[in-house]
Amino acid sequence: MNSIKNVPARVLSRRPGHSLEAEREQFDKTQAISISKAINTQEAPVKEKHARRIILGTHHEKGAFTFWSYAIGLPLPSSSILSWKFCHVLHKVLRDGHPNVLHDCQRYRSNIREIGELWGHLHDRYGQLVNVYTKLLLTKISFHLKHPQFPAGLEVSDEVLEKAAGTDINDIFQLTVEMFDYMDCELKLSESVFRQLNTAIAVSQMSSGQCRLAPLIQVIQDCSHLYHYTVKLMFRLHSCLPADTLQGHRDRFHEQFHSLRNFFRRASDMLYFKRLIQIPRLPEGPPNFLRASALAEHIKPVVVIPEEAPEDEEPENLIEISTGPPAGEPAVVADLFDQTFGPPNGSMKDDRDLQIETLKREVETLRAELEKIKLEAQRYISQLKGQVNTLEAELEEQRKQKQKALVDNEQLRHELAQLRAAQLEGQRNQGLREEAEKKASVTEARYTKLKEQHSKLIATHAELLRKNADTAKQLTAKQQNQEEVARVKEQLAFQMEQVKRESEMKLEEQSDQLEKLRRELDYLVSRAQAALDAVSALETGHTQYLASRSDASALVAALTQFSHLAADTIINGSATSHLAPTDPADRLTDACRECGARALELMGQLQDRQAVQQAQPDCVRGPLQGILQLGQELKPKSLDVRQEELGALVDKEMAATSSAIEEAVRRIEDMMNQARHASSGVKLEVNERILNSCTDLMKAIRLLVTTSTSLQKEIVESGRGAATQQEFYAKNSRWTEGLISASKAVGWGATQLVESADKVVLHTGKYEELIVCSHEIAASTAQLVAASKVKANKDSRHLSRLQECSRTVNVMAANVVASTKSGQEQIEDRDTMDFSGMSLIKLKKQEMETQVRVLELEKTLEAERVRLGELRKQHYALAVGVGTPGEEEPGQPSPAPHSGSSRKPPLAQKPSVVPRQDHQLDKKDGVCPTQLMNS
Repeated sequence: MNSIKNVPARVLSRRPGHSLEAEREQFDKTQAISISKAINTQEAPVKEKHARRIILGTHHEKGAFTFWSYAIGLPLPSSSILSWKFCHVLHKVLRDGHPNVLHDCQRYRSNIREIGELWGHLHDRYGQLVNVYTKLLLTKISFHLKHPQFPAGLEVSDEVLEKAAGTDINDIFQLTVEMFDYMDCELKLSESVFRQLNTAIAVSQMSSGQCRLAPLIQVIQDCSHLYHYTVKLMFRLHSCLPADTLQGHRDRFHEQFHSLRNFFRRASDMLYFKRLIQIPRLPEGPPNFLRASALAEHIKPVVVIPEEAPEDEEPENLIEISTGPPAGEPAVVADLFDQTFGPPNGSMKDDRDLQIETLKREVETLRAELEKIKLEAQRYISQLKGQVNTLEAELEEQRKQKQKALVDNEQLRHELAQLRAAQLEGQRNQGLREEAEKKASVTEARYTKLKEQHSKLIATHAELLRKNADTAKQLTAKQQNQEEVARVKEQLAFQMEQVKRESEMKLEEQSDQLEKLRRELDYLVSRAQAALDAVSALETGHTQYLASRSDASALVAALTQFSHLAADTIINGSATSHLAPTDPADRLTDACRECGARALELMGQLQDRQAVQQAQPDCVRGPLQGILQLGQELKPKSLDVRQEELGALVDKEMAATSSAIEEAVRRIEDMMNQARHASSGVKLEVNERILNSCTDLMKAIRLLVTTSTSLQKEIVESGRGAATQQEFYAKNSRWTEGLISASKAVGWGATQLVESADKVVLHTGKYEELIVCSHEIAASTAQLVAASKVKANKDSRHLSRLQECSRTVNVMAANVVASTKSGQEQIEDRDTMDFSGMSLIKLKKQEMETQVRVLELEKTLEAERVRLGELRKQHYALAVGVGTPGEEEPGQPSPAPHSGSSRKPPLAQKPSVVPRQDHQLDKKDGVCPTQLMNS
């Protein structure tokens, strides 16, 4: 214990001096004395007064700083009893100390764990208990830090428990598991203590037994609260989750229940606990969680700690064993001497009187003590009777509450039946009231209509006066609309003609490029395959030469054949890469470059007699296979279309386009009906004019699609001959794909026009969107006409009708544009520009700001025009890549689809083939084919 006496000096040396230094020194001294007397190596229980002073010290300084300052200096590894008492004191400090003690102990978790692990590895009876006790303390610290709603003493109300558990069933489930773990640690400590007492045949009145049993008082206090909380949480879990899900929880609770009941029973039978704590008794069986009403039968176990009797500073041992002579033996010898020889002269009467008086005083003292003992016993009896009465009263209260609950339940059922009857009656009354209200509302509506008619007469008179003034303006606007229609028609006609010319020119150019790319790829694939076969012949010749070492004719012949084929493959690969898209062309160039490098390396090895054995002709096989694979990838994807899918897709797309147009017509009619109810006056007139023009345009498009379908059937019937309809579509795949693309464009344009019109009517869109959609529909229909016209007979009646429908669509689109612009001008409020009240400086400032705005708008307009041109260019390139309709050569069958191919027609956009300018491999990029042939 010398080490602990040096701690206060070290602690005090770090504290600055102040006016309360003396008081602090006295506090440290008191704490040091209490800790040294509470935690020592004597096999006796910790005295309560020393532990109480330590606990009061934590409340005095609001933490456990001083306690740990002394505790870390204790030689705990040297004595298992010292470690056991330290754990006991720490448990009491955690339970009854200041709340900040918990956070201070968290900093020393590693010290507690090290002490437990140290004694756990040693075969010491107290050491094994220390190992179990430290695990309990660590679990206790972790639990209360994670759940600060629970104090270390574990005593909270049911409301706090409900709040801590929360409403999330997952949190309640996890909290229950953590409390089970907490209870396991408590019960394991009690079982370890009882096991050692049974083994050592110790009794609770011996100091060694009391030293082990003393910490179980805190364990009993913790277990009583944990048992109550787990019962509450288990009932709550069973009210939210199925019983099968909680089977594991019930099994674990039943095991803990029986262990806890056995622990409480054994502790209640020991005399040591009877004078220190009143242990509750648990019921015979665990609660039935499958029955919700069983919660009312649960009684919270209450632990009672009697008032502590004053303790002496150094009490005598409970069991004294003495071998010396009795302390009263000299007095007996003196009495015998007096009886034999007589008392001293003159003192016989006085000594007897004195002895009598002394005996009387002792009798009075014994009587007083006996009376005190009787009173104390009576007080304990009264207290126990009071507790019994309280428990009986609580039990009776529980029974009354149960009976009351049953009565309330029956009463609630009766009230529920009455409420249902009242609800039915209320519903009937509600019906009568609603009927009366309807009659009243009809009367009110009549009055309101009469009032509205009067107001309308007044408003109509004023409106007629205003319309009289607006008639001249409308006439002027109609003339402007007619002029706008004519101008838009001319503009659309010019644009359509221009689109047709550009499409025909680009179509011819693109067809030539695709055909050239196909021929180049076929030749490249054949050359690459021949080169691969030559590699096999070269390997055979090389093997024969290595075997004979004399005859090299086969090797030379194979090498010559391989050189020409490899050079031809590289040359054709270079030419093909200039016709292919950029990314595949770069990969094809790299593959040709690698093939040439490997071929030159092989040539060098075969020319060197020393390196001819290490030559590996197989090294060029990989690059050649790569060239072969890239050639397959670069083939136009439209060659893999299945005939039945392509034919079905044409019919499907035409039907989808018709359905889209029908849906558009229906939606426009719905929008017109909604506009009539939602708007009035000028807005209603504008909306009706715009929607009527859109309806006319949709009808014209529907007639055009129907005519196009008839013309398409005529083309198929006249051109397929003995072939089926699917075979005709497969043979003319590019024309078919262009027809499908045009149909999709018409259907999409119709849908977009309806969406834009809906937004304009609801005032959430822009008029410009409607104008752009009209132009887009005109262009889409022109594309459909061009696609149908390619293979149609010039004298076809359906073709004439289709051209007439196309002109009608253009006229209707121009009407939509004109009505949209006139409506926009009519609705938009144009404020009159009044600058009469502005000064010269303000006018100049406004002029400059307007000029800046004009320049910004012009710049933005120019940028948007450039962007529009790039978008159109890219769109055209992608549209041509999917196969624009064109004339296939008669008699040239379409390539058969690959076996097992299930791909649909390639309607997705793909980049167009852009030829490069150079037609030779640059020598700095790789190997020249001429050099390979010379080698």
